[in-house]
Amino acid sequence: MPSKSDAANATTASPRVVSHLLAADGDIPNNPRLPLLLYPSAVDLPEHDPAAVFERLFAANDWVGCWRNGIFPFHHFHSSAHEVLGIYAGSAVVQFGGENGVSVTVVPGDVVIIPAGVGHKKLSSSGALGVVGAYPGGQQPDVCHPERASYQRAAEQAARVFVPPCDPVHGPGGPLRMAWAQ
Repeated sequence: MPSKSDAANATTASPRVVSHLLAADGDIPNNPRLPLLLYPSAVDLPEHDPAAVFERLFAANDWVGCWRNGIFPFHHFHSSAHEVLGIYAGSAVVQFGGENGVSVTVVPGDVVIIPAGVGHKKLSSSGALGVVGAYPGGQQPDVCHPERASYQRAAEQAARVFVPPCDPVHGPGGPLRMAWAQ
């Protein structure tokens, strides 16, 4: 398993950041003040156990509760936590923000930071999609289904979720802090 320093060395020196501020869409509140952040090709992955690089990197920056899986093929969001996804295998087209949101193709090495309240859904994938996900320390994720969640309660709760002190990839001085400045 890679060490903490190996994980930090796997990050690109000058991160490219693509952001999307997503308006509410039907029963999905999205987040009116925090944009979705995409870091294309953010991490150089080894052939052996690439997921471990994301796990170490996220944990080193206090994004915890790491899991390995994929992305649900239905709209959902988290009203109580932000989420980071690191793609380590396969590729996928993911819709963010609901039916009127944005669709993004993610590939190994990409990182997506999803603010609380922002809907996401896998539209398609190729290869064996592998994703490592995590949440900022101190946040406990829920899984909200738009058709079953109380929109008002979910929107209010998502607005109260604190901005974490560290970017999950680049640490305290990373681009998340500037993009999500309060």
